[in-house]
Amino acid sequence: MFLWLEVVFRAILFMIILFFITKFLGKKQLSQLSFFEYVTGITIGGIAAIVILEVRHSIFIGGSAIVVMATIPYIVGLISLKSKKFRDFVEGKGSVFIKDGKIMEDNMKKERYTTDELLELLRKKDVFQVSDVEFAVLEATGDLSVLLKKVNLPLTPKDVNIAVSSVKEPQTVIMDGQILDEPLATIGRSRSWLHTELEKIGITIENVFIGQVDSYGELTVDLFDDKWQGTSPQERPFILSTMKKCQADLELFGFETESKEAKQMYSKNSEKIQEAIDKVTPILKG
Repeated sequence: MFLWLEVVFRAILFMIILFFITKFLGKKQLSQLSFFEYVTGITIGGIAAIVILEVRHSIFIGGSAIVVMATIPYIVGLISLKSKKFRDFVEGKGSVFIKDGKIMEDNMKKERYTTDELLELLRKKDVFQVSDVEFAVLEATGDLSVLLKKVNLPLTPKDVNIAVSSVKEPQTVIMDGQILDEPLATIGRSRSWLHTELEKIGITIENVFIGQVDSYGELTVDLFDDKWQGTSPQERPFILSTMKKCQADLELFGFETESKEAKQMYSKNSEKIQEAIDKVTPILKG
């Protein structure tokens, strides 16, 4: 066999082997590497490179070495699940860099981090002033977790006692001009409903790059034509305005009638509609 053909064959073979090994070890290997996993990954890559380029080495021996090296982190992972001490030793622990608004210089020295590096990590979290931080910890993965002081935290609806509706995952029902039936079925919609919604905004499925249905059952689309401005869903504002009109009409009828019983009836139903409006306003306003 030609030398270059053997190198190509080995490269493809070990690419397949490494692919299945990575799938076997799980997604954690891709997102959060511990010190141990980092060293293991480098070693496996080194073995694969040597066996691919140095054709005098046996493929079987090289493959066996990679399998053994991949088995070690798998076993270590199983032990780590059952022992926190072992997990802390292998994966490391977080280091507190800021506590009660004060920088912990000793911890930074232990991790060999400079002030410039700390400021850089803070900027990546959209924090530009150290005094705004209440607590910050350098995770074992190298990420910095930051808790702002309460006065600097973003205001939430809960802080001002505003009720908001829960939001579900939007479903992509059109992609590249093709209808996706599974997401449609998930939200209990049909193709005829989708066609009707598209007709309301005057477009066809073939022109839709991506279409999504939100938790309120409203369809939003993005077209292949980037010049198309699009229209925002109007169903919820229309429902809210209709309810307010009904409530105003009942109050008006109550003022105009001479009957005491009719006045009480209109007033009572007007209050009921107002209660309903108060409850659904956070939902209908999104």
